[in-house]
Amino acid sequence: MNKSESKYHNTALLMNQALVELLNKKDFDYITVKEICAKAGVNRSTFYLHYETINDLLEECLENINKRFLEHFDKNTASFFEKIKNCSVDQLVFITPEYLTPYLNFIKENKVIHQVAVKHTAIMHSNEKFFALNHHIFKPIFKRFGIDEKTEGYMISYYLNGITAIIGEWIKNDCKDEISYIENVIIACVRPMSAKKEENA
Repeated sequence: MNKSESKYHNTALLMNQALVELLNKKDFDYITVKEICAKAGVNRSTFYLHYETINDLLEECLENINKRFLEHFDKNTASFFEKIKNCSVDQLVFITPEYLTPYLNFIKENKVIHQVAVKHTAIMHSNEKFFALNHHIFKPIFKRFGIDEKTEGYMISYYLNGITAIIGEWIKNDCKDEISYIENVIIACVRPMSAKKEENA
């Protein structure tokens, strides 16, 4: 990254931070470009050099937040990925607390920006990084089962839309329910027999 690119990137980060700070004080619909620029210490022309609308800034902000999670996830789950690659097929499961706990904690810690994303569903659903299961969980497991790419696409859509809807409801409720409760709801929907066994254990 050269000096010019670095300056562009740093300015974008300032506007990302400004948006998050403003979201802690007021509703997204009432935040103006003028307020973002004032808090970030940039002028309006700089804002429009980066974004067409505040929605574009919101989407970038959400992507950056989730990128931080993915980087953390990649560094701390090597054993989990090894298990997916090496365990027997009957032990393969799509969703486990091992994955869900850090992800739901992350959502809760960044709930303000995610609440805005849920409220503005077009932004949330256009953001492929909102839920990180595709690359990390589904693709490796589908590969083990020998599922073809065409079918894989439909199956991933089915699981992601359902799980995202549950997390969306949780976010709408200000993440008040315990993380363990949300984990159990997701697991019960994805693999009901396993959830029943865990309850009776």
